[in-house]
Amino acid sequence: MIRKIIKIKEELCNGCGLCAQACQEGAIAMVGGKARLVREDYCDGLGNCLPACPAGAITFEEREAPSFNEAAVIEAKSGLPAAIGGCPGSMARTLRRPAVQENPQSSQAGPLDPVESELTQWPVQIKLVPTRAPWLDNANLLIAADCTAYAYGDFHRRFLKDHIVMIGCPKLDEGDYAEKLTEILKSNKIRKIHVLRMQVPCCGGIENAVKRALRDCGKMIPWQVTVLSPDGRIVED
Repeated sequence: MIRKIIKIKEELCNGCGLCAQACQEGAIAMVGGKARLVREDYCDGLGNCLPACPAGAITFEEREAPSFNEAAVIEAKSGLPAAIGGCPGSMARTLRRPAVQENPQSSQAGPLDPVESELTQWPVQIKLVPTRAPWLDNANLLIAADCTAYAYGDFHRRFLKDHIVMIGCPKLDEGDYAEKLTEILKSNKIRKIHVLRMQVPCCGGIENAVKRALRDCGKMIPWQVTVLSPDGRIVED
């Protein structure tokens, strides 16, 4: 049937995920860091998602589409909401948390004192980070191998503080990061890049991907590489 249904312009989507949260029917999901209309029969055509989009990526169109299936929406809501809403972990957001209170009994942090996280954004996986997330603009990027946060005990204060972080493992992740990183560098004003990798051969893949992205993005961006040994020592900085 011909009916009114939403249209999402992928090139305008900044991956914030607000439309997916606003869609009460679960017709929209975040796929590869972009909003997608994943179930046409779940879209009622009323447009609750439109005012939620800060990038103007959502409009209406009239075209051939399945009828709105209200019964299926109700059934899905009651049983399997995650199946229609996509992975909530891929929705871009800025993290804000209350400051950790210092222990008034001691001037030095003890083993049970809370240590404040320096993470300010989500998601963190390179494969999930939207290429135009709002927190990427004017950012200091930390591009880190997965294992570095476990090898270096003071990872948050030494490396993550005042940085937007993207993590990955070139040995375990499918595909190459270079194309995604190139698009991120082209689409945002990046102040500088810090690559943090382990002293193992496979970790060279993440450094090489950054080098290729820097070469292909057409910009001059300051960058540096820090290498950690498996026992947590800085062996190159």
